[in-house]
Amino acid sequence: MKQHVFDVSLKKIGMLKVDNDSLKTINSEAYKEYIKVLYLPAGCKIKVDFGVYSTSCYSLFFISPNQVLTIEEMGEQAGFFIFYNSDFYCIQIHDEEVACDGLLFNNIHNMPMTTVPQNESAFIDYLFVRMEDEFVLKDSSQEEMIRTYLKQIFIKSTRLWKLEHLNGQIAQQNNDLEFFRRFTQLVEANYKQKHSVADYADILAIAPKTLTHKFKKLKLPQPNEIIKNRIILEAKRLLIHTSKSSKEIAYDLGYEDPAYFSRLFFIKTNETPFGFKNKYFSHHAESDQSV
Repeated sequence: MKQHVFDVSLKKIGMLKVDNDSLKTINSEAYKEYIKVLYLPAGCKIKVDFGVYSTSCYSLFFISPNQVLTIEEMGEQAGFFIFYNSDFYCIQIHDEEVACDGLLFNNIHNMPMTTVPQNESAFIDYLFVRMEDEFVLKDSSQEEMIRTYLKQIFIKSTRLWKLEHLNGQIAQQNNDLEFFRRFTQLVEANYKQKHSVADYADILAIAPKTLTHKFKKLKLPQPNEIIKNRIILEAKRLLIHTSKSSKEIAYDLGYEDPAYFSRLFFIKTNETPFGFKNKYFSHHAESDQSV
C-alpha cells in the first residue's frame, strides 16, 4: 500500500489508493482524527456513522473527524482516499473560497455522499490524478498546488451535491442557500448548548415563526427536527463509541434532566438509550459470528 504524505509545520495532507489491500488500514483508527474525502467506484458499500451507502456509479464522500467510517465492500476498480488536518485547510476559515460547510460537511440531511454524473467523472478523475502527481514532484510550490486541487474538488463537489440533494428552488436562489448553510453551521456549533428554534432565531435576529416558515417554504425539514436529529445523532455516537452512561451523555449534550433526555431519545428512535446500545452490539456480535 503506497501512501503519499505532505507534512510540514503541522500542516498535513495525505493520499492513497483505495483497494482491497488498503481497506484494513483505512478502516482502522489511523485516520480517525483527519478530515477525509473518498472517491469510490461502483460496487462499494460504505458505512458512515449509522448509515450504509452503496455506490452504483462513481461517488464522493466527505467525512468529518467526529464521524465513524467503515468501507465494508470494495468495487472492482480502485478509488482514492484523501486525509488532511484543518491546519492544512480549514473550510470554516476559508468558507468564502469553497462554500462547502453545511453542504458537503455538517449538512442537515446528514448525507455525506454525492454521486458523480458520467459527464463529470473525467474532470473529477483529472483532479485526483493531478493531485497524486503533485505529491511525487516535490516542487517548491507543492503545498499550494495540492491545496488548489483540494479546493477544486470541494467547489465541484458542492455544485454536484446541491443539484442532487437540494430542492431545485433553494439550489438556484443564493440568498436562501446561504441562509440554509448558516443555520446548519449554527446548529453544528451550538447543538450541545442550544436546543430550541427560539435559540437559533435569536442568533439570526428573526422571529422563531419566521425561521420555521422559511424552512417550510423551501420544503426542508423543520428547524426543530434538524436540531433534535443532530442531538440524537451525537447521543448515538457517544453510546456506541464511548463508555459513557446515558446520564453522562445527557449532561454532555446540555440536558440537566437525564430523564427528559431519555424521553426525547425514545420519541426520536422508539428505543431507550440502553436498548439502542444493547441492540447495536447484539447485532454486531451476530454479524461477527456469521462471518
